[in-house]
Amino acid sequence: MLNRVSIEQTDPPRSPKETLPTMYDLPSEDPQEPGLPDEFHDFQPQLLRETFSPPDYLPEQIFVASDLNLYYDVRHPLWYKRPDWFAVLGVERLYEGRDLRMSYVMWQEGVAPAVVVELLSPGTEREDLGRTQREVSQPPTKWEVYEQILRVPYYAVFDRYSDRLRAFTLIAGQYQEEILERSRFFLPGLNLGLGLWQGTYQGIERQWLRWYDAQGNWIPTATEQAQARAERLAERLRAMGIDPDAPDGE
Repeated sequence: MLNRVSIEQTDPPRSPKETLPTMYDLPSEDPQEPGLPDEFHDFQPQLLRETFSPPDYLPEQIFVASDLNLYYDVRHPLWYKRPDWFAVLGVERLYEGRDLRMSYVMWQEGVAPAVVVELLSPGTEREDLGRTQREVSQPPTKWEVYEQILRVPYYAVFDRYSDRLRAFTLIAGQYQEEILERSRFFLPGLNLGLGLWQGTYQGIERQWLRWYDAQGNWIPTATEQAQARAERLAERLRAMGIDPDAPDGE
């Protein structure tokens, strides 16, 4: 098994895409990986994706992923973490402008995630919160990778069983936990906030994580935007004396 690589030195140096593993060379899934997604782990990342809209970046400059292998150490090219949800700013939406990503390979991409969100489960809680110690021969923990290797500026952890959101900001190389008001966490570097919203998504009423803008307004999904447009149109029709709910011809 490939664990370490020896990089051939040339003059002039060759591109990493020529000399180092790319996403095409590395495994993209492991059926025996612990903590495989359940239904909540499908819906919650989807809502985060739908409402993630940092105002200072165009959609084609944003990459968002959930449950995707994130390779972080070229010296150990098979080591990876699989965040429940993460976003990278300032990269092409498609790999090399043409392909959907099978994984995210740091030494090929060159840009670390701006924010990572983990959804707690009983099997991953201790590692997600930095409460585990690794053996010398083992890969680093999630906390170590996000804080010390990738230096992800913002890290959030959500416990759906207690509906508790915890948020951490990287300060002087270490994560400092934020004191949250109303379970809301504003991320200045993204000009966005992340908070708990009580509402219905995918037909399920509960507390959900979603993004809000600098004015504190929840960012709508595409479905919510369409519903709002339909409601505004119906109001205009009523103002004109037309019943939008009447059958055709009445």
